[in-house]
Amino acid sequence: QHKDAYQAILDGVKGGAKEKRLAAQFIPKFFKHFPELADSAINAQLDLCEDEDVSIRRQAIKELPQFATGDNLPRVADILTQLLQSDDSAEFNLVNNALLSIFKMDAKGTLGGLFSQILQGEDIVRERAIKFLSTKLKTLPEEVMTKEVEEFILTESKKVLEDVTGEEFVLFMKILSGLKSLQTVSGRQQLVELVAEQADLEQTFNPADPDCVDRLLQCTRQAVPLFSKNVHSTKFVTYFCEHVLPNLGSLTTPVEGLDIQLEVLKLLAEMSSFCGDMEKLESNLKKLFDKLLEYMPLPPEEAENGENAGNEEPKLQFSYVECLLYSFHQLGRKLPDFLTAKLNAEKLKDFKIRLQYFARGLQVYIRQLRLALQGKTGEALKTEENKIKVVALKITNNINVLIKDLFHIPPSYKSTVTLSWKPVQKADASQKRASEDTTSSSPPKKASAGPKRDARQIYNPPSGKYSSNLGSFSYGKSG
Repeated sequence: QHKDAYQAILDGVKGGAKEKRLAAQFIPKFFKHFPELADSAINAQLDLCEDEDVSIRRQAIKELPQFATGDNLPRVADILTQLLQSDDSAEFNLVNNALLSIFKMDAKGTLGGLFSQILQGEDIVRERAIKFLSTKLKTLPEEVMTKEVEEFILTESKKVLEDVTGEEFVLFMKILSGLKSLQTVSGRQQLVELVAEQADLEQTFNPADPDCVDRLLQCTRQAVPLFSKNVHSTKFVTYFCEHVLPNLGSLTTPVEGLDIQLEVLKLLAEMSSFCGDMEKLESNLKKLFDKLLEYMPLPPEEAENGENAGNEEPKLQFSYVECLLYSFHQLGRKLPDFLTAKLNAEKLKDFKIRLQYFARGLQVYIRQLRLALQGKTGEALKTEENKIKVVALKITNNINVLIKDLFHIPPSYKSTVTLSWKPVQKADASQKRASEDTTSSSPPKKASAGPKRDARQIYNPPSGKYSSNLGSFSYGKSG
């Protein structure tokens, strides 16, 4: 019997500031009693959400969750998602809180509104809706994030992933890898397949196209944390060996200052530990072997007086060699007679000479580095120069261990090393990581802001004393 009174409240949105403030409070308060006026009520409240007066807007937004009943909830979620474009921080926070509150009423309905705007909304709304999902989903309790809700997120995310930017892809991998149902072996396998689709590993690789290269690296970075003893990296390792390694010297990148060749070799090294059975193993080992030879020079020829015939010693690029040797060592375990049975005697002899020459240079630098770091602890090790020397020592020690394995007759593949840029793990922790069925698969922080990774050190031994301008943990052609 109070329909006329409620209509008068709805008409209040056309009044002055005081009438609008009252309407913003009373429209939601009595909404449930007038289902036949539901559309008019929501539209009236929406008008108040777009009012010029910020205090009226805030009041109207704060009350929006009261409209989220039954069939109205997806519509309210859609409206709130659009309101994420607000540049007023208080208003933006109110929208976030309102979305979270209706999430707890009906997660699927709320997600329907969010994904509707992600797929069809304006760019700013899409961007903020994706960021909302990437930051807020992990804060929701288990009773909200049911298996059914997680399946809905995966289904809708696949639709979005058909057309995403690099940054959006990274955020969606963060969203999906945080879902409990995808932290099992089969879940991680699903994610790897999603990344492989995104990387488009069936396409022809174009090393001269920076976008093509960047896309592959972006996707591979997302895949690396998902690989384990049970979730294999074979498809990615195969693609890198067959398409990327042969074109290593001609790779281009849109990221300024990035040593793209070292970046590729690092990713290959990290993936090689979890490679399964490979169809063209011998062929791909050969490609790795040939690339390794490029970075392991022959000793300079000696003149008749015993001095070098050339003007200078070849440059030893330890960072590249560590990655290539490690990858070769990991894949070599699957074909242990590659060096002895698959290479002719001349080629094997050439390889041993290169190894021996490299190992000699290695010993000199290891001694120099140990001497330079001897007795240094705490703050002294935190100077940029000493940080570089510490990493250089890790690199050279790793290469030393791997070379010793390959000098065995037949070659041994028993040693284990931790790649120089990875944190050292206790043995039991690393074994657990390799065998466990559930694992945290959050992408590394490196990829969180687009294609540029955290800077890493490249170590090339300087001639003479250690130079302080080697660069502070940065990529660079000069090393």
